Amino acid sequence: MKKAMAFIFGAVLGGVLGGITALMLAPYSGEELRTVIQKEVDNIQIEIKEAAQKKRAELEEQLDELIHPQES
Repeated sequence: MKKAMAFIFGAVLGGVLGGITALMLAPYSGEELRTVIQKEVDNIQIEIKEAAQKKRAELEEQLDELIHPQES
């Protein structure tokens, strides 16, 4: 039980120290960081939508070829 408590204490202390270090070394303020993250999320969403549209077009084309095979 003593080892478990020591481990938990160490984990909590490490988390707190890590959080403080991250805040001290962060290159942006909170508002700037949220703006940067939001822009990246928006870009990723756009890329995902474009990839999904492209894949859908490819799959629809393949389905059309399977439904209506062209005679050679």
